[in-house]
Amino acid sequence: MIDIYYWPTPNGHKITMMCEEAGLAYTIHPVDITKGEQMAPAFIALSPNNRMPAIVDHEPADDGDHAGGGEPLGVFESGAILLYLADKAKNLADKAKNFAGATLRERVAVREWLFWSIGGLGPMAGQMAHFTRFATEQVPYGIKRYTDETRRLLGVLDRRLANHPFVAGDNYSVADMASYPWALVWEKFGPEPAMAGLGNVQRWIDAIRARPATVAAYANADTVAKPSGDAPVPPS
Repeated sequence: MIDIYYWPTPNGHKITMMCEEAGLAYTIHPVDITKGEQMAPAFIALSPNNRMPAIVDHEPADDGDHAGGGEPLGVFESGAILLYLADKAKNLADKAKNFAGATLRERVAVREWLFWSIGGLGPMAGQMAHFTRFATEQVPYGIKRYTDETRRLLGVLDRRLANHPFVAGDNYSVADMASYPWALVWEKFGPEPAMAGLGNVQRWIDAIRARPATVAAYANADTVAKPSGDAPVPPS
């Protein structure tokens, strides 16, 4: 069983998407970032950067222990969590799926695009949403800076998807799971019409949105407490 410390934001959705795809059992532990619960000492012990998500795997397969009987293992940072879960899924005897690449070249491509998303698309889309929807004052420079950069990154993604069904190539991977929730932020918060000129991204979004695992993962949002009032959840 995996404990997921979660709030329904793009970074939270990545992890439930991975668990649903791989058939990994998990329990949700809400961390309400609208109330500052990510600053609680107990959570910081799991996630030193006081950022959600984090996980605790109660059955890690330590080196040589394929039965998964090691001491509980905590992992923080969404990219590290995705790679950890992909490795766990690959090592399960009844799992044929490989979400981090089966060959050297596939693994390189997955990591390239995973790190591209973690270091680029996610932070830029998050800042765009902050300045356009959540900032207490309008800052035109910030709005333009992050909107333009998010659109540029989605252009990079669109060119990539022109010749590949998924971000890292032919197979669905953690690179897709990392990028999809942030592409939805653009779809929701980007300028109108947000998806103009991004037909390949739209095709990819539609395909992932229809996956049963994606549907199940996003349903977790209904299991956690909603933010007070009408304030939307910040896209962290």
